[in-house]
Formats: sequence, C-alpha cells, structure tokens
Amino acid sequence: MTMMNEACIELLEEPELSFGYQQKAPFAKDGLLWFGPLNNENSPTSIRIGFVGTPRGLELYERWIKQVNLPIESTSDAAHHIPFPGFEAIFGAKWPEKPAATIRIPEQKITQTIRIKDRHQAIYNTVSIFENEIRRHINEEDAAVDLWFVVIPEEVYKYGRPQSRIPGSLAEQSPQLMNARLAHKLSSQPSLFDEDNETAELYRYELNFHNQLKARLLDAKAVVQVVRETTLMPEAFVENGRPVRQLQDKASVAWNLCTTAYFKASGRPWKLANVRPGVCYVGLVFKKDETSIDSQNACCGAQMFLDSGDGVVFRGAVGPWYSTETKQFHLPFEKAKIIAEQIVAAYERDHGIPPNELFIHGKTRISQDEWDGFRAGVPEGTKVVSIRISHEKHFKLYSPTDHPLVRGAFYLVHKRKGYLYSKGFVPRLGTYPGREVPNPLAVEISFGDADIRQVLKDILGLTKVNFNRCDFADGEPVTLRFADQVGEILTATPTAHDLPPLPFKHYI
Repeated sequence: MTMMNEACIELLEEPELSFGYQQKAPFAKDGLLWFGPLNNENSPTSIRIGFVGTPRGLELYERWIKQVNLPIESTSDAAHHIPFPGFEAIFGAKWPEKPAATIRIPEQKITQTIRIKDRHQAIYNTVSIFENEIRRHINEEDAAVDLWFVVIPEEVYKYGRPQSRIPGSLAEQSPQLMNARLAHKLSSQPSLFDEDNETAELYRYELNFHNQLKARLLDAKAVVQVVRETTLMPEAFVENGRPVRQLQDKASVAWNLCTTAYFKASGRPWKLANVRPGVCYVGLVFKKDETSIDSQNACCGAQMFLDSGDGVVFRGAVGPWYSTETKQFHLPFEKAKIIAEQIVAAYERDHGIPPNELFIHGKTRISQDEWDGFRAGVPEGTKVVSIRISHEKHFKLYSPTDHPLVRGAFYLVHKRKGYLYSKGFVPRLGTYPGREVPNPLAVEISFGDADIRQVLKDILGLTKVNFNRCDFADGEPVTLRFADQVGEILTATPTAHDLPPLPFKHYI
C-alpha cells in the first residue's frame, strides 16, 4: 500500500465520444439520447434478425421485442440508470417484431442432448443442433440475416460450461462409446477404424456452448448473439416464489442488448472523438491449446482497433509459445513479423496508407525477439510502441473525500511508467458506478518512445468503446477487455486454424 502527496496526482479530462453528425458527449447514453448513433453509409434502417431457439424462447423473444420498441422506465435513481426510450427512438432503425428467419428447435431435443452424461458429447452435440440449422438456412434460404439471435434455455447455460456435471437422475446415456482418456490416446495413436477417430475429434472442442458455437460458425461468417431465455423475461422464471435470476433493471438490459445488436448489425453506436489520425491499437491475445499433447502449445492472435471501435481479429499460428517456467507467452521473431504485416495490410485496405503509429497492448512485457519482429513487419514510416498494461493491487491512492479518486486520475513513476485510475468517481454521474474500491492500471512503455501522458489518455479513451454494453466506461481498454474471450474462441475448435481476419463482432 502506498500513500502519495496529492500534489503528485494529475487528472486527465474525460475522453469525449462522437455521435450523430460528429456531435460530442462524454457519456454514451447522453450522446445516443441527444444525437443518435454515428451517422455513416452503413447505418442500418432495419435490422434483420435470425431467431434460433425453442417455441417458448420465440414467444419470450417476441414479447421482449415489443417491450424494447417502446419506452422502458428505469427502476433505479442512479444517474447511470437511464430510462430506455425505445430501439427506433435511440438508433433510428427498426427492430421488426417478427424475425427475418425463424428456426424453432423442440425443447425436448435440446434437453435430452445437453443431459448426455459425457460432457464432451453433450456440448458438442447440442452445439450441432443450433449450428446445423443456421448453416442450413445460410446455404438454402434467400432471406438475409444480419444477426443470429440464439435464445437458449437455462439448462444449456447451466450444463453447457466447463466443470458442469449432470445429476445422475437426469443423465442420458452417451451415444458414442468413447471417453476423454481414450480420445487423447487416439490423437497420437489413431485407430484402424475411421469412425473411432472421428468421434475422438470432438474431444478437442472446448467444453463451452457459447464459445464453441461462435467458433464453429466463424467460417460461415455468421454473427451470433447468445441470450438466455431468463435474460429476456426474468419475471417468467420463478421458483418457490422467487425469481430464478437477479438481473439489472429492464431498462439497463435493453440499453446493453440493443447497443450490441445494433453494432453487430453493422451500425456504429459511437466512436472516440479527438483521436490523432493514423493511429491504430493492437491487443495481443494468447491462449493455451488445452487439447495439445505439448503443454507449451498455444494459439496467438491479435485484435486491431481504430477510433471508431471497429476491430479485426487476426489468428496467428499455434506453437510452443508458452513457457512453463516463466508462465508467460512469447512469439519468435518470424511469427511476430507476420502478425505485424497482417495488421498493416488490413489497415492499408481500409485507409489506403499504412498507419502512422501502431500501439501494441499486452498484459505482459514482450520479448526482444517479439519487438524486433513487430518492427520488421511494419514499413519505415510507421512508429511502433509496445505498452504493458496490468492490474495493480498493491499501489493505492486515496481521496480526501467520501468517494474514490476521480476516474482519470494518474500518478507518474517516471516518463515511461504510470498508474491510471480507469475506474473511479464520475462527476457526470455524481457517483462511482462500482462496488469495490477501485485499483489502478499499471501502464508501462516497454519498447519504443511515446509521451506517457498521451499513452494514458489513449488507454482511458479505449475503455469507452465496448459495444457489448452501454456503460459510461470499462475498467480495461477494449484492446485487453476481450483478450481472454477471443483467445477461448480461437482455440474452441481444432478447425479454426486457417481463418482469414474477421471483424471483432464475430467474437463478442
């Protein structure tokens, strides 16, 4: 714990967001209320939803759509809990009550499958039910879909996750005579029977319904939003006189789900204002390949973000990037160079020129080999800077008032390192929208040269382009916020190895 003289503490101005026709506001909900979403040629006038779920899920979905097309009052007096005026009133686009495509799946079919005793077979087969129907529509039907709204029963959420177990009284017999141990053995010593080898392959898929479904549909470029039935209509699920789940108030749920749906349907809710031109930010993504025999095997990826919040995910090679000694991931020179080249190429496709500055964000300090590779992968005119961002629990600053430090407060250790409070008291809200005393982010310039104050300002801005929610800000920049989730999807299947770069909306 560290106490500093308050004269050492500086404060960044709250980054502004741009809405409508370049009007500005610091709070996303204010900007959407006053000016509407960012106007551009890709803004949808109506979003085409493909519904996939049970008949009951469809009924709940249609009831929820009727609700979000009308104003919804907030049940909280907090300043960040604002009434929801209705989808079209906010986004200037229609959300039709009837989906553009409707796929009904019998609930009994889902229940019997997710209850299979062998968890690998259960989750893989349950995902197949949804995946096969979506693929069939894409291949056979003419109706275009912007976003697949996959509404799942609570049992799929409960039993479709790692470590889930089916009670013996509910367990269904496994359809295949296979288990994880035998499947692992067959990965190195294949069977003479192709059927056994094919069955063993499904044990290389992650035990997570959400991640596996998204990963298996990446090649089809299907944009998916997985929603629990209980999220849409929590009042319909009551046990012993109590709700099954405690959620945010309906207005907050509407703000969050509608914002991400608009973004995934190719709309742009907002973007960062006052950003230097020619700058792009990259978050490094690493995830161990749990299905590999080699304990050091890991997948590397990168998330590239622009001021608009647009993102592209690049999948790097799988290799021995993990060190069991240091517990860290590092790339060799050549692999880092390839990722840098892919990022520059993607930026050039959109802008016609390479970026002026490329900031690489990671949770650990990159190695000299990685740095040399990144430098070698960009043209001479592109400046590269590597930034390490980590959560700091031992360094604390305290406010003399009853509330935490103001968000944006920072303390500089020296010209290459500082502590930034990306969470804290927000004057616009008159409160700190959190529960625990906030900890700062430790921000360090590992390689390259940059103004540390500008680096901190950029990171503070990047906490405000998470379109998965409609909050004032996140505690992490978007370059790192979804790193773990993207990594899990990149490694959720053994078949997602050679995919081209895809927009970020396919992963969240």
